[in-house]
Amino acid sequence: MYIAVKGGEPAIKASRDLLAAARRGDLNLPAIGVAQVREQMALLVGRVMAEASLYDPDLAALALVQAQGDAIEAAFLLRAYRSTLPRLAFSAPLNCDAMRPERRISAIFKDLPGGQVLGPTYDYTQRLLDFGLLRGDAPASAPPCDALAEAPSLIVNALDELSAQGLIEPALPPDGDPEPLDITRDPPRYPLPRCGRLQMLARADEGWVLGLAYSTQRGYAFTHPFAGDIRFGAVAVSLQPDELDFEIEVGEIELTECQMLNQFVGNDGAPPQFTRGYGLVFGHGERKAMAMSLLDRALRADEFGEQISSPAQQQEFALPQGDSVEASGFVQHLKLPHYVTFESELQLIRQLRQERSDRLKTEQP
Repeated sequence: MYIAVKGGEPAIKASRDLLAAARRGDLNLPAIGVAQVREQMALLVGRVMAEASLYDPDLAALALVQAQGDAIEAAFLLRAYRSTLPRLAFSAPLNCDAMRPERRISAIFKDLPGGQVLGPTYDYTQRLLDFGLLRGDAPASAPPCDALAEAPSLIVNALDELSAQGLIEPALPPDGDPEPLDITRDPPRYPLPRCGRLQMLARADEGWVLGLAYSTQRGYAFTHPFAGDIRFGAVAVSLQPDELDFEIEVGEIELTECQMLNQFVGNDGAPPQFTRGYGLVFGHGERKAMAMSLLDRALRADEFGEQISSPAQQQEFALPQGDSVEASGFVQHLKLPHYVTFESELQLIRQLRQERSDRLKTEQP
């Protein structure tokens, strides 16, 4: 993001004071605490962590409080902090099939191993304002007993059986299993391999990814998606220190994973089968994970010899514009002084107007 030029220091200080007052709001009301935001605005916290590419619920909640709830500003704050952190180690690949799930659904099977685990979701609620919250009505001290039933500790992936039958493409690493790119260290060079695309989508602005994913459903790509396996829960993070010959678990993080299926009629190199789109985001973010998986599949058009005719299928359109921090900075820098540039443009317009006026005068009979 662009940084304002120096000058007008008293005015800038006054602006910061006004910002602090606006952030605090009515002094007769209790201040919002970081812990409250972390616990009661968890979906927003997850979005900020995803777009900042840093998993830390406490700092994401702090950024939201500091930014007055502006998710893009909060992601910028958190990403700026992330850039100051040393990289101590590399974690082992996460095993999302070993997720400790709070929620898991599949839209393509009525009965499946482990069953449908509805978990916490707005999918089955009425979109009506709850005026009890406005009145400050206290929630029940505990949910009904049947709501406390625990999900199975391990749920088989819903797509494993289809994969075993050869009806869906296998989920395998690329040939040679090369080390994946790191878009935070190396600038993207197009065309990007799938690992780089997924990284950019994982931290892209949710609204942008959602809009492009929606475009694929409206006919701007050759897709007919099915939600194969959507799950949210805790996944263990492990790493292997250089001095050890085994991995050690260092903690766990909450993730949302989505695998979408798309029909594929086959080609000379592959039989008819279902293909996959993949989405993975920090926190509980089903909408983002689903949209990411739709867009991931659209961006794989060249792999399957499909015609590339839509924005969602074009890497250099779909990926760079999704960076909310970069996009916000480039748009908002227009608020900074542009006196010299505008003066030159103004002089050019005056000159063109004068030339046009002179030309019209000479053309008159």
